[in-house]
Formats: sequence, structure tokens, C-alpha cells
Amino acid sequence: MNYREVNFDGLVGPTHNYSGLALGNVASMTHEGLVANPREAALQGLAKMKSLMDAGYAQGVLPPQQRPDLGALRALGFTGSDERVLARAAGEAPQVLRAVCSASSMWTANAATVTPSADAADGRVHFTPANLQSSFHRFLEPATTGRVLAAIFRDPSRFAHHSVLPATPAFSDEGAANHTRLTGSHGEPGVHLYVYGRQAFGWGSEPGVAPRRFPARQTLEASQAVARQHGLGESQTVFAQQHPDAIDAGVFHNDVICVGNGPVLLYHEMAFLNEQAVLDELRAKLATPLIPVRVPVEAVSLADAVGSYLFNSQLLSNPDGTMTLVVPGECQENEAVWRTLQDLLLAGPNPIGEVLVKDVKQSMRNGGGPACLRLRVVLSEAERGALTGRVLLDDALYGELTAWVERHYRDRLAPADLADPQLAAESLTALDELTRILAIGAVYPFQLG
Repeated sequence: MNYREVNFDGLVGPTHNYSGLALGNVASMTHEGLVANPREAALQGLAKMKSLMDAGYAQGVLPPQQRPDLGALRALGFTGSDERVLARAAGEAPQVLRAVCSASSMWTANAATVTPSADAADGRVHFTPANLQSSFHRFLEPATTGRVLAAIFRDPSRFAHHSVLPATPAFSDEGAANHTRLTGSHGEPGVHLYVYGRQAFGWGSEPGVAPRRFPARQTLEASQAVARQHGLGESQTVFAQQHPDAIDAGVFHNDVICVGNGPVLLYHEMAFLNEQAVLDELRAKLATPLIPVRVPVEAVSLADAVGSYLFNSQLLSNPDGTMTLVVPGECQENEAVWRTLQDLLLAGPNPIGEVLVKDVKQSMRNGGGPACLRLRVVLSEAERGALTGRVLLDDALYGELTAWVERHYRDRLAPADLADPQLAAESLTALDELTRILAIGAVYPFQLG
């Protein structure tokens, strides 16, 4: 069936800014108030996509959300013209204005959870948009995300789209950032590792085991519900609790401390509350031998893991059986992390044979590395052929998107600039043009009336 993993990266939106909205995300909190460069951010993301495309990896593109979300402001009681709504929000609720201008949809690892057709009983690819209910600025995303996914993956005979889970704390769902599929190869049946931070309806055999400083965003109940929606059985799933000390250190999603690909699981010693039990269950359920690559705390501290985003890297399969790890530039700047990459990973008994360093600094300052920027979708050749629009990157599309960014994006944006009505107009103009470039039809609220 010629299955390939396609990494769908999120285009950085025109309102990319540093508002410090994400509690528990150390980078986001640290860089609050800095002046951002939306143009540079978008071009950095596109450059990463282009370099991976040039290296032979399948690369897709997902559009950003409509921001500012004036509909959300109106629902919160701000009335009048667009200019009046923005001015009132800036004066009366500046944090709300910052939230409705967030460009956080660039981190498409949170967009949805995906099950390939090779694992699904009905032979279709399954999608569930994440409800992202744990933060207001991300809670605004799922409706548009669902429309975008349905527009691109349109053929109902090949793609199945499920409802967003109820947006309540009990079913708090952060998408693929807390989900890893392990398998012998992309086209073989796999085992799905779902990682959660807390249980909503009791703590089972470990009462009271929870982070104390920062909230746990993913619940066990949400992970179980997504697995049920996708028709996955007990033999195909492993549910593991994230270590609460890691959450308190700033590991707000599992993909900040663990990344998997094929049979390889690269993880930090503090990734899971019950490390050995997780490994044992994975070994029991995988049809191929698990290759765990464990990074001990003596080699990389939790602080260095969070600061460098070593584990928020893309682990990609190569035709010769080796793997490439795509890391942010911050890994090279951290002595302990860079030494670990050379000594433990590249020299170790595992398929990781190459480390590529990419500059995504604009994203990193808001707490998103290479892995945050992409949604992994395993597709057969026929499924790739059934995609709607121009969403698979090639040289022509890259050129058009780069020129589009250069035309429409500002090179300076401070939080105070978010009340500028001209920014809102610029954003709508840019997004309307983008949907024509990508040929995905009307997906934004302003296009749907």
C-alpha cells in the first residue's frame, strides 16, 4: 500500500506574538511581553518544512486560525464596530484580547489525534480534533480545526471525522502531543501510547498523585474516549500516566519529554510515573521488538530537557532503516544536551543515525519546538491521492507561500499592537488569499458569513 508518514506543519499566523498565555509552559511565561516577528516566525517554519521536503520526507501544510477572533469578543459582550470591539477589549480586558489574537494553532501537534487506516477496523484514517479546553486561547481553535481537516481529508470512504470531546475538565484533550504510535513500519498495525496527566474520576491505585505547581492538561478519560471513537481495542492501546514532577518542571505535554517513531521510543527517565510498567506493556503488545532509548536525569536534567526541547524533536524514518532526529537550535547551545546527542544517541545501539538542527527560535520562545509544529498523518498512496487542495508541499507551493508571507506579515508585533484594527484587516486579507493558494475552500468564520 506504500504507506508514508506525512508531517502536516502549521503555518504561523499573522498575529504571532508573545503574550505569555500558557500556564505551565516555561518558555511562554518567560518571554511574555517581548516583541515578536511574525514574518520571521512564518519563514522559519516554512524553511524547516522545505528542508525536510528536500531531504525526501513527505511534508504537508495546515493553515492558521482566523485571528483576532472577533466573534469570541462579541460573544463575551463587546459590541459595536470591529474597531470599537478591539478598543473596548484592549481597555477593559487586555488579557482576553491577547487570547483571541493568539497564533497558537501553529502547534498542530495539538490539533487532533489521528489513527491510520492500517490500525482501524473500517480501513479509514480517523481524526478527532482536540478540545483544548484547558486554556481559553486554545479552546477557540477546534471548530475551525475540524473544518480544515474535513476540507482536506474529505473523502468519506477513506477518512472518518469524529466530534470534539465534551469541553469539560473531565475530558480535557490536548491532541497528538500526548499520543505516540509505535510499530515496525508505518504500514504495519501499531500500538498507540496515550499519555495522561490526571484521572478525572478518581486516582485508582495511586490516590492523590498529581502535579502541585502546574495543571495536568490531559485526562485518562479523554485518551480512552478518543481510542474508543477510533475503534481501537485493548491489544492496540497503552495508557500511561505522565510523571507529575515533570509537569511541575514545565513538561506540559508528553511530547516535551518523549518522542517515538517506528519501534523507537526516545524518552527521559522522568517521562512516566511507572516507567517499567509502561515498557513492559508496550513490549507485550508490539508485534516488533521495542527499542527504548532512555535519557537519564544524570545526563540531562529536567530543566535542560525543558529549556532545550530535546524531546520535542521530530524522529523520522529513512529508506535505509536509519532514523533522523530533527532538533531545535537550542539543543546545540546546551552543552549537556549536545553531549548526550553525540554520546548516548548517535553512538548508541539504536537506529538514530543523524541529528539535524533547525532554527525555530520564534516558535521556541512561545514554547513550541519542531515536534509541536507538526501533526503526523500516516497515509497510503491512495489516501495521499485523495487529499483535497494543494496541501502537500512542493517547490512551487513553497515559493507561493513564502511570497505570501512576505506580502502580508509584519516584521514587528508587540502585545500592545493587537488592538490595531488594521492588523485585523491585514489578517483577514492574508487568510482569504491563503485559502485560494491552498485550494481548500471556505473554512474561516468570515468566509462563511
